[in-house]
Amino acid sequence: MTRVSSAELHDLASRAMLAAGATPQTASATARALVYADARGLSSHGVARLPMYVAQLRNGRVDPQAQAFIASARNAAVLIDAADGMAFPACELAIETLIGRAREHGSAVASVRHSHHFGVGAYHLEALGAAGLVGLAFSNAPAAMPAWGGRHALFGTNPIAAAFPRRDAPPLLIDLSLSNVARGKIMVAAREGKPIPEGWATTRDGLPTTDAKAALDGMMLPFGGTKGAMLALMVELLAAALAGANFGYEAGSFLTEEGEKSQIGHLFWAIDPGALAGNDIYLSRIEALVTAMLQDTDVRLPGQRRQTLAETAQRDGIEIPDALFAQLEALAR
Repeated sequence: MTRVSSAELHDLASRAMLAAGATPQTASATARALVYADARGLSSHGVARLPMYVAQLRNGRVDPQAQAFIASARNAAVLIDAADGMAFPACELAIETLIGRAREHGSAVASVRHSHHFGVGAYHLEALGAAGLVGLAFSNAPAAMPAWGGRHALFGTNPIAAAFPRRDAPPLLIDLSLSNVARGKIMVAAREGKPIPEGWATTRDGLPTTDAKAALDGMMLPFGGTKGAMLALMVELLAAALAGANFGYEAGSFLTEEGEKSQIGHLFWAIDPGALAGNDIYLSRIEALVTAMLQDTDVRLPGQRRQTLAETAQRDGIEIPDALFAQLEALAR
């Protein structure tokens, strides 16, 4: 393993994006998101994604020169167009726009269309939590899971995230995908030649498998059975239908260098607690619940482990597999 500082890894990731033709804004925004993931132990959403991002930039599946823009806006609702570029600049524009509008209107929502893989959902919401706003994020993704009772992939793994600000403490960050496990974990297992636990995925024919490569060619399984499948349907509608984006079964894969553009959608919702019960009451209520949760010594608050890992990474650096680090250096050159 190679150990590098967050700053060094950000620089390396940025240079790899720039070498593939990305704008400085896209390179920096993407690098920030990927380093955030690696620093928190989420390597499946970290710089391991860069080789595929770079390949898709180079072959036109993602526009390296795209400039995200506000396509329409009405009061507390905004539509952002990612212009077939990387998701991260468009998501940053959405969050920046939401903060002011949520403070003005009490709540605001931003949809993003013509987008790509948006990484760790909670990453986008940290700015809302820091601004004292409750944040929710939804994204669809290329088809990987069947509708309940179905025999072919229709929905994406469709992540959901939330941020709840606290008094004198980091926000509670909740982040999950609607499959039994994030697909990125299977990507890592396939790259490393490792098996996956049964119950994560099936083969293309719908048979249970522990072969990571067969799983990537097959289907993910929703957590909670039919309930997870229904939540995935909800996210498809919230993230894609409202934005006019592709549904999962229409979107080009994140995992192939060739193919159609993804053009998926995201939805971000910001809520000002001051517009409802009031900030003081909200903050008191959330601390009451946290206190009750922590009466059981084995309870760990959501986001707590990731924050601890981020602090360690800031102090000691981030470990990257040697082969991946060498690949990144080659891409940056």
